[in-house]
Amino acid sequence: MSRIIIVFASMTGNTEEMADAIAEGLKEAGIEPVVKNVVDTNAKEITHYDGIILGSYTWGDGDLADDFLDFYDEMDSILLDGKKAAVFGSCDSSYSEYGAAVDTLVKKLKELGAEVTLEGLKIELSPSKDDKALCRNFGKQFVQSLGV
Repeated sequence: MSRIIIVFASMTGNTEEMADAIAEGLKEAGIEPVVKNVVDTNAKEITHYDGIILGSYTWGDGDLADDFLDFYDEMDSILLDGKKAAVFGSCDSSYSEYGAAVDTLVKKLKELGAEVTLEGLKIELSPSKDDKALCRNFGKQFVQSLGV
């Protein structure tokens, strides 16, 4: 059975709601994920999983969440060859860069050798009921991408 970890940063709870809904989708597909706030883990831990899903909100001029910065820097010391990955995040269209943190994490995962199997999931602000359904589907699609 594949092991999947979801690591997220959330200031207002929006990205955490997304993480929870993605985890529900994974569970519906038969996988019990490990879900961690980024401040409660480190980059080396994600190397122990077959599937890695990262989530961060975007703020300022397209910046990664402050809570994610140390983890992001630590990622330079790991390799993710053979790992499948995906990224999600809550976004705010009032900023000039929409969801840039998602793009930043996708790029980093690819640089480290991970296969990013899904397009980054970007949700405007607080996820609606329909958005949460999209998140659950994102989780299910990720399991399918693992070939489980």
